[in-house]
Amino acid sequence: MSTHRKPYLTFQQQLELLKARGLEVTDDAAARSYLRRIGYYRISAYWYPFRKTSQKSVNGETIAQREDDFHPGSRFQHALDLYVFDKRLRLLVLDAIERIEVAIRVDVADCLGAKDPFAYTNPEWLHGDFTKKVNRVTKKTRHQVWLEKYDRVRERSKEDFVRHFEVKYGLPLPIRVSVELWEFGMLSTFYQGMTIVEKTAIAMKYGISDWEVMSSWLRLLNYVRNVAAHHSRLWNKNLADQPKLPKLGAIAEFDPLVGKPHIISRVYVVLCILIHFMRRICPNSTWLHRLRALLLGFPDVPRLTIGDMGFPTDWETHSFWR
Repeated sequence: MSTHRKPYLTFQQQLELLKARGLEVTDDAAARSYLRRIGYYRISAYWYPFRKTSQKSVNGETIAQREDDFHPGSRFQHALDLYVFDKRLRLLVLDAIERIEVAIRVDVADCLGAKDPFAYTNPEWLHGDFTKKVNRVTKKTRHQVWLEKYDRVRERSKEDFVRHFEVKYGLPLPIRVSVELWEFGMLSTFYQGMTIVEKTAIAMKYGISDWEVMSSWLRLLNYVRNVAAHHSRLWNKNLADQPKLPKLGAIAEFDPLVGKPHIISRVYVVLCILIHFMRRICPNSTWLHRLRALLLGFPDVPRLTIGDMGFPTDWETHSFWR
């Protein structure tokens, strides 16, 4: 049973509580409107860094904790500026990930379709770890679990092309058609289940010699896509599953990031990976220019900088941004 006992607060009461805790509000009507449209809990993620901190001892270990009160000079507008910045960042990230997802779908379909139009259903064309190793709990291989998820996705689909192929040709759908139904997570999992030769061939198309790096990047982009698609805070997100980076010299532009966990655990590394892919998929796109313009316009808020996203102080000199 929940132990939550905080009372319900109206939007006006929420606003008064914030002001009592030291958050400056210059336009009450506008602030109430934002609370009504965005929600107290969602926007609280953006004023969280403005709250004071204190030290607390837990089991002999000193840890920092956030207080309810705000640092002097903290404003509701600061949180709103961060919220808008994060929203624009998520849209740009989703734009790039969509292009990457579509391109790699085509790569997989082209690679396997030449061998067998239904290769995604045939263990013969996939890696043994994916098709033969049985999970002790589920009693199924990862390929079987993947196929079950794919079938659920196909059965739920309302796409006309799915019905057309089912009626005219029956099942299964050829891979060039079925890939259009794969979610990014399914694509990432399937890539990992391909043979090493074919995984490497696809990775090499993007200048990545190590398929494990490619697989790691796809997992990361799937995670980031889910964060952005669900409108969650992204700008200073801590990456629990940090990406594998190329060995020194394999991709020179990534060399400055190797061995720097404070960089590769933040969004900066995600943006570098997106840039790497976008330069090969859409070399004439204005996406990088739009991203750079957004970053240079990082909100002028107290105690926060672009460094909180993992950006090094000399980031503009890195080859990614030239």
